[in-house]
Amino acid sequence: MVVVSGGGGNAWAKEMTIRRRIASIFNKTQEHFPTLKDYNDYLEEVEDMTFNLIEGIDVEAIEAKIARYQKENAEQIFLSRAKRAEDLAAALKASRMNPVKTDADDTAAGSSQGISGGAGVQGQYAPAAVPGGAQPRPTGMAPQPIGGRSDPLQGDDEETRRLRAERAARAGGWTIELSKRRAMEEAFSAIFL
Repeated sequence: MVVVSGGGGNAWAKEMTIRRRIASIFNKTQEHFPTLKDYNDYLEEVEDMTFNLIEGIDVEAIEAKIARYQKENAEQIFLSRAKRAEDLAAALKASRMNPVKTDADDTAAGSSQGISGGAGVQGQYAPAAVPGGAQPRPTGMAPQPIGGRSDPLQGDDEETRRLRAERAARAGGWTIELSKRRAMEEAFSAIFL
């Protein structure tokens, strides 16, 4: 694959395509290296190649290096892709075990998580479509409404509104003493200018 830099087009899409391709080939983890320094050197080399491909710098030499790496590490690349596919399948299965409500506008969230399969994207695992066409939402406790019948601050009189405002301000870390102290500091700091 030869990538030419510049000349319009969607630069973000081009960069993401290149990054996905490189990540699917150079997919070693820290466990593959004896030291953290070796792993960091590997990551830096991969990022340098990615940057140069995106910018169109020495593309032929980098493509040759990628092809050579793919031949030398074909088994490791295949095993890493298989492990990633298994992890994604397990995550999908776990999400199906906990059914939740879905929205149709959540389908775009999958592409930012690296689980969508697009045309021309190599090495990406695309899970089976969820019934209804939407990705499941994370499970957890739903937001609970504040107030209700047991809320002592029910009513619309002046005292209740003042107490609500005071509690809301304190919940954000603000107090009336804080504003008074700040006003005094600002007033006295202007005196000595």
